[in-house]
Amino acid sequence: MKASTNKDSSNKDILAVAKEEPSTLKTKPRCTTAGGLPAIFSTFKQIRAETGVIKGIQLLLKANQSCGFDCPGCAWPDPKHDDKAITEFCENGVKAIAEEASFKRVNKDFFKHYSVAELSHKSDIWLSKQGRLTEPMILKEGSTHYEPISWDEAYNLIAKKLNSLNNPDEAIFYTSGRASNEAAFLYQLFVREFGTNNLPDCSNLCHESSGQALMETIGIGKGTVTLEDFPKADLIIVFGQNPATNHPRMLSSLEEAKLNGTKIVSVNPLNEAGLDRFKHPQNVLGLFGKGQKIANLKLNIKINGDAALIKGTIKLMLDQEKIAPGTIFNLEFIKKYTQGFDEFISLIEKTTWEDILSQTGLQMQQIEEFAKLCINSNASIACWAMGLTQHENGVAAIQEIVNLLLLGGHLGREGAGVCPVRGHSNVQGDRTMGIWEKPREQFLQKLEQEFQLSFNRKNGYNAVEAIQAMLDKKSKVFIALGGNFLSAAPDTLATAQAFNNCNLTVQISTKLNRSHLITGKTGLLLPCLGRTDLDLQKNVKQFVTVENSMGIVHRSAGNFTPPSQHLKSEVEIVSKIAQATKKNSPIQWQWLSEDYHRIRDSISRVIPGFENYNERVYDKDGFDLPNPPKDNLTFTTPSKKACFTAHDLPKLKIEKDQFIMMTIRTHDQFNTTIYGMDDRYRGIFNDRRVILVNPEDLKNLGLKNKDIVDITSHHKGKTREVKRFTAILYDIPKGCVATYFPEANPLVPLDQYAKGSMTPCYKSVIVSFKATS
Repeated sequence: MKASTNKDSSNKDILAVAKEEPSTLKTKPRCTTAGGLPAIFSTFKQIRAETGVIKGIQLLLKANQSCGFDCPGCAWPDPKHDDKAITEFCENGVKAIAEEASFKRVNKDFFKHYSVAELSHKSDIWLSKQGRLTEPMILKEGSTHYEPISWDEAYNLIAKKLNSLNNPDEAIFYTSGRASNEAAFLYQLFVREFGTNNLPDCSNLCHESSGQALMETIGIGKGTVTLEDFPKADLIIVFGQNPATNHPRMLSSLEEAKLNGTKIVSVNPLNEAGLDRFKHPQNVLGLFGKGQKIANLKLNIKINGDAALIKGTIKLMLDQEKIAPGTIFNLEFIKKYTQGFDEFISLIEKTTWEDILSQTGLQMQQIEEFAKLCINSNASIACWAMGLTQHENGVAAIQEIVNLLLLGGHLGREGAGVCPVRGHSNVQGDRTMGIWEKPREQFLQKLEQEFQLSFNRKNGYNAVEAIQAMLDKKSKVFIALGGNFLSAAPDTLATAQAFNNCNLTVQISTKLNRSHLITGKTGLLLPCLGRTDLDLQKNVKQFVTVENSMGIVHRSAGNFTPPSQHLKSEVEIVSKIAQATKKNSPIQWQWLSEDYHRIRDSISRVIPGFENYNERVYDKDGFDLPNPPKDNLTFTTPSKKACFTAHDLPKLKIEKDQFIMMTIRTHDQFNTTIYGMDDRYRGIFNDRRVILVNPEDLKNLGLKNKDIVDITSHHKGKTREVKRFTAILYDIPKGCVATYFPEANPLVPLDQYAKGSMTPCYKSVIVSFKATS
């Protein structure tokens, strides 16, 4: 398996970042408080290193403000305009902003100096720290170095490759959650005019299970709560999520709720600092003392024990309901708004306590305490992230959460509902705009009506199917609107080979990443504007729009001089590719890209909820999209009711000396972007190639703390291996281990994914490990 740009090295050699030098790993006891002065110091350090203090302060005063730009980090919503602080950002958001606005540059001289093979052996953090891309580059077939190419030449090359395909399904068009609504709408429009629905996106890799589970049960694949619901809740349950690292501003909402009397429960295999205590770094008084306690109850379950926990909780609730009917379950709500209750209850009664206790690893007393909190709550919110979505039963596990909430009627009321906490800042908006391999008929009809075209009805490839299609040489062109697909995808070596099999790979990016180093026969690197950059079209300043995790659409406008005069906006790049590819298109691509109001006008006529888009988006708070379950207890399921679902508990066969592994993020990263080598809250410093192991498990294997090990995954008789990871004693349930994403992604099988969503099982990998020989 050879990389086209380095005939002397295999992809395995290039992608493995095995440690050649002695490890500088250091460990400390984990933190029990998030935020505080360390967060402030980290923020200042990032700004000083990347942008300088003066520009950094200017940037941060514009971050998440009505007159500024939306943070390129997570999708957590902003407070209402009147409630916003002048410093409406978090530590990890600052890291994302600082790197995007960095004074460092990656230009043609950089690529002349470094061959692709040399860059391939650099670490992810080194690649990210080189700065912003400044001009379009091409890696020609057989070449060792990227070299400059003009924009027109790049557009024409893409058009030539696309038009030479035997059929449109031989092209794949990936989208990252960074893309704006306007860019995403034009992108899917071009792809569908080209003739395919091959629109995999980052949702396929993370929250696809959430969308599928919620669509089937409540008729909308989104959450049903807003920030204003949090302090009104009696109970907030946080499943499989680490807010302090992945959504730090969520801690402010949890703190407010806690101070208002809300009970909070954390369900997670790991003790995470943000759910212990929180010191609000923007509250002077909050910086001192022990900080605000967040979780009333922490349930450190085994990996993928969530469904069993919920079933056990409902069994206990059912026992009480039988004693006093109507006092535990909201029978009026269940009768009026739901279906499937009897079948669901029948399966609950058949579920054994032996299975529940075995799969959760909890004591009966712990489940009883959780059930009591659920019973006493009149308004419950359930939050979750990828700790639930990335299992074979990911869809089913989320539907168990819906079951729990339906029993108490916790939908359509203040302080209650479902809250999938999404990652990238416009990943939800991209799906709303039509970035989906399975478009709905109503959407396609509206799109056809708007642009007087006919579109293909055949479903396209999702992310897993796209990789397989490239491996099978059924697809020959891969275009990515943002992201780092190679590092984000499962089975890294297979994904690398998939890229190698293509005739052309195109990456539309702001910064250098590993996906730029493993290419098809020809690779194109097209640099684009970022969120912080001023976007001028015909010398008129433009703004874009995004949708946050709670379905609110608002403006985002960069105010800072772009790092290069050669950069183009994502909207312009998509438009130019479309013009070059579809010479006789009836769509006025140039006209649309010259004024983004025109794009929004089309969106307003195609997508429900966006009526009067250009008027409503000027509101300082943006506008809410329709949410029938939240707004008026309307469910757009086939039965027009919310659905209870009945699922058996998962059966995962694990052999002796095997473990279930989950991949996690460090505090110094966002998705695949690595900002530093430390995981401050977990007490791990200077290294990322580690495996967290229960002390008793490590002892039973005859290993000791900080031994160097090789890890092997096992699935359907096939093994995958990564080498030279450091084993660390950690407080994690027996039989469970944790590694960092993306370093452990080569272990994640391509053909192991969630039933119903095909989300890869990054959190359910069966592994064994042994001392490095």
